[in-house]
Amino acid sequence: MLLAIDAGNTQTTIGLFQGSQLLSDWRLRTDRGHTADELEASLHALFALRGRSLRDVTAVVIASVVPSANLAMTSFCQEHLNISPHYVRADSAPGMAIRTRFPDEVGADRIVNALAARELYGFPAVIVDFGTAITFDCLDASGDYIGGIILPGMALAVDALAARTAKLPRVDLAQPPDKAIGDDTVSAIRSGVLFGYGAMIEGLLARVKEEMSPPEPTVIATGGMARLLPPYAPSIANIDQRLTLIGLRLYHHAVCR
Repeated sequence: MLLAIDAGNTQTTIGLFQGSQLLSDWRLRTDRGHTADELEASLHALFALRGRSLRDVTAVVIASVVPSANLAMTSFCQEHLNISPHYVRADSAPGMAIRTRFPDEVGADRIVNALAARELYGFPAVIVDFGTAITFDCLDASGDYIGGIILPGMALAVDALAARTAKLPRVDLAQPPDKAIGDDTVSAIRSGVLFGYGAMIEGLLARVKEEMSPPEPTVIATGGMARLLPPYAPSIANIDQRLTLIGLRLYHHAVCR
């Protein structure tokens, strides 16, 4: 079985594949201080809850944007699974040209998102990943990766308001506002973040579509907060929370077979 790991700045997503079938998946908080033994203990417990065993893992593929976590993940794989993991590299994106000025700067998660979008939704396409940062990744009509956009994520905005102001609280965005004009501080912040980011996403997508050649690209949203925005950004046509894991499987199949 293939263990796929997407190590992001805030969350780490893990998937267990048998062939092309995603058997189980988990989301964990990314902890840069985890040791290999702590990772083994956490994953052993998670696997057991789903009736799985780490002994079933025969290969590991990792997309990481957290270099400080890589040593522990590599040690976990080597010491507890007896496997050398394969890390995603931008310069080895199978079947997809990276047409940016500095291809090696493209994040591993963005590469595998693009691979999955090509396979599942075709191209041209725009993938919007709602993580710690919000990223746009653009595939042209030939299926090549041509670049994208990076901006601060919604959780960062909420955290910054609470940290840098004296009287504004940190609010939960899960409860949507019913109108733009908030009648208390919490509802005003929810409105500002959700309606505001929705308007920003719509504006950026309109600009991206102007710059991309016809036909109009399909828009796919993924990431931990992806489900919050579609009511405020109607251009988002698809939500796929497992896009990165599927991209990891595709990458491993193409590069490591």
